[in-house]
Amino acid sequence: MWKIAIIDDERQVLKGMKSAIPWDELGAEWAGEAMNGEDGLEVIRRTLPDIVITDLYMPVMSGLDMMERLRKEGFQGKIIILSGYSDFEHARQALRFQVTDYVSKPISLPTLKSILGKVIQELEAEEEKRIRQWELEFKMTLYEPFVEKEWVRSAAVGTLDSAYRDSMRLPPAYQYWQERRHVTVGIELIRDERAKCLSVSDWNLFRFAVSNIACEVARRMFPDLEYTELHSTRALLIIHPGAEQQEQLEYRLDELGIRLTDSIGSYLKLVTRIGIGGVKNCWTRLSDSTEEAFRAMDQTDLRSASGHEVYRYRESSGSGAPVKVALFPVKFSYKLAAAMKASQETEAHDLVLDYITEMKKQEGISQGYVQMLGSELWGIIAYSLYESGFVLDDLFTNDQIAKEISGLVVPDQLASWLMDKISKICSSRQWKGSSKHRQVVDFMTSYIHEHYAEELTLAELSDKVFISRNHLSIIFKNITGETFNNYLTRVRIEKARELLMERNMLVYEVAERVGYRNIPYFSTLFKKITGMNPTELIKN
Repeated sequence: MWKIAIIDDERQVLKGMKSAIPWDELGAEWAGEAMNGEDGLEVIRRTLPDIVITDLYMPVMSGLDMMERLRKEGFQGKIIILSGYSDFEHARQALRFQVTDYVSKPISLPTLKSILGKVIQELEAEEEKRIRQWELEFKMTLYEPFVEKEWVRSAAVGTLDSAYRDSMRLPPAYQYWQERRHVTVGIELIRDERAKCLSVSDWNLFRFAVSNIACEVARRMFPDLEYTELHSTRALLIIHPGAEQQEQLEYRLDELGIRLTDSIGSYLKLVTRIGIGGVKNCWTRLSDSTEEAFRAMDQTDLRSASGHEVYRYRESSGSGAPVKVALFPVKFSYKLAAAMKASQETEAHDLVLDYITEMKKQEGISQGYVQMLGSELWGIIAYSLYESGFVLDDLFTNDQIAKEISGLVVPDQLASWLMDKISKICSSRQWKGSSKHRQVVDFMTSYIHEHYAEELTLAELSDKVFISRNHLSIIFKNITGETFNNYLTRVRIEKARELLMERNMLVYEVAERVGYRNIPYFSTLFKKITGMNPTELIKN
């Protein structure tokens, strides 16, 4: 309801206006009245009306003086002057105070209704604009952490806008990068037979667990770092070491790689390969360190830890032979995965063609090498869609893909085959229709992983993404294959399992840490999902 206050020194005018205004029709209500400017000032301060109808000439304080005081105090409401005087000087003075309308007494009911209707329309338009602005600011605040994370990932893989990179500008949260050195540690999850059997939800949970383990292990040795995922099997630690000597830093980085492979293998039973890039003095060269980290994984002579899949980049290998070009450059892999997730068919085609063109420049490309590339490139595409909830089995069977890859002989055949598959995926009705939904669910799962210990509800998230609760529930189930509550429970229990295995906390402390106050209920859920009681895990 819009509130209207009336200020006039004639009691008959106050009474007549109050009875004549069609309050219900206008969606308005009476806020108060006064017979002079001074009392009017107090009424307006107390009730904060949206519209003030005021006379100009009144005892004690005039309408002009009252308006001047109100505007100086920041009053933003609409002011309509209703006066028995209509000379130009009065109107000119009133305009200084952003008066909405100036009408002379007496005023007819239709005219009054028309003026108030127009003013209320202006108020409604301004309110709608404020709401849109608020929603925009709210969304910017809401998505700011995710925007910053995307900036870190872009800086690490080399997809940051060139103008931004060349200007050397850093977001506020990363200003400390300016004075530090930087080195990247690549983490590659090996899809062995066990990992290939994981469902979409399980794989997302394992990736979440890997991020927790990697950050926890790394921060014990290097407190200043960021973690970012590249695509379904690759992730990256960006470390900002202190001023220690290069030899000491290399030793500590090798030790970090060993601890990462041991911890991820012990807690999650996942096989990992670790690559360590070169140390850079400027953050704009981060992408070079990232490429070096993953390139090192392809060089057996760069292995830096006996008995562990840990590789550290060196300017040249010990044999003096030139360092090979990475089989799948990080920037290429990331951009191909991103293009497929966004259903950008032309972009994906161009990436594949450019990659195959560069690959053809290498000597001695055998049929087996072409088929190996086909399998790996298909894996990048399949896993990028897999993590978004789109299973390619709905379009292509594994047997079909294996048979077609076995028939590839030369690079041009590989390029044609990949582009055909990309076109079919991007044109499929199921994939095209779910692009916006995937973005929403990506935000939801990220939010769950960051706020799992809080009182999270689907209704709360529906307010954040501006989608009705019921519709959001359907979207989430379609993309992830399980309900919001099931997913949240599995995230909490996975985190609880990690905490219990550290044996530093009691069961009730772990339960509270992951969002459960009811310990028996937590124990029941834990056993249902993991197959054992929390106390059993501590004892083992």
